Amino acid sequence: MNLLRRALLASIGAMIGWKPSSAKEISPDSGEETSSQNEVEESSVTPRHVLCFLGKGRDLSPLSDAASQAIRDFATGFSIDEDYSQAEPDVRMVQSFAVCWDRVEADAWSPADEDAVADHQSVLYVLGPSMAQAETVKVSMLALRLVERLIDAGAVAVKGESAGIAHGLDRWRELIRQGAEAVKAADPLAEQRIGRLAFAKRPLSVPGYLESVGFHLVGLPDVYVPETAGSEREIVAIMDAVADEIAQRGLEPTLKARRASPSFDSTYEPDEFKFNPYGIVKLPK
Repeated sequence: MNLLRRALLASIGAMIGWKPSSAKEISPDSGEETSSQNEVEESSVTPRHVLCFLGKGRDLSPLSDAASQAIRDFATGFSIDEDYSQAEPDVRMVQSFAVCWDRVEADAWSPADEDAVADHQSVLYVLGPSMAQAETVKVSMLALRLVERLIDAGAVAVKGESAGIAHGLDRWRELIRQGAEAVKAADPLAEQRIGRLAFAKRPLSVPGYLESVGFHLVGLPDVYVPETAGSEREIVAIMDAVADEIAQRGLEPTLKARRASPSFDSTYEPDEFKFNPYGIVKLPK
């Protein structure tokens, strides 16, 4: 994916002007001020989900009512963005979804999904809470449940703005099913992996490397793989393997085994949603 496409991924969030939150936040569970666990000195921001839902009618109430009910039922700390949600089409959506579709998973979206984006008549934005690192997987599973609730309420397309990732409705439903199974099995590693597949984007291009974006939404550093390491699909497999190794074994053992180096030299500014406060793992060239 070229640099222009990567730049376009930030267009909607940048134009709207959402910002990540600082590290000190109100915990959705306790209501007390907390700081993210394993917080790094290089960053004072914490990740949060921003979800975009497209509706088929110019009445936002089916989606907003469903979101409000989900927030009352289970999605503590989430909120509807009343300022930028709109009961009319947004002409930017066709271009935005076009650069955000997941191009890793086979059949991640269909022509019917593209048509739904083109024909949408309303837009609802839902903001997630700022997440301490220890809460990221739990909150990402709640975000998947929220996506399910709004698809059931009539959302015709869904996009994660925090990393710039979109899936078709069938793919969202499959991720939702997998997430529910992982939660039922109390399998945090599976939950983390599914959250990564649902809400992170890969691969994107930076000079000399292909990168992941959005691994911070499940509490992990992003991964840079040299662009000479193979095809895009081979590089994505390496990214995913490194993420799994960090989740299973820890960061330091993974760095040592992979001869990789940690970095906080991000191409994203700290006030961008794509900035990863947990840093970057750079594999050797």
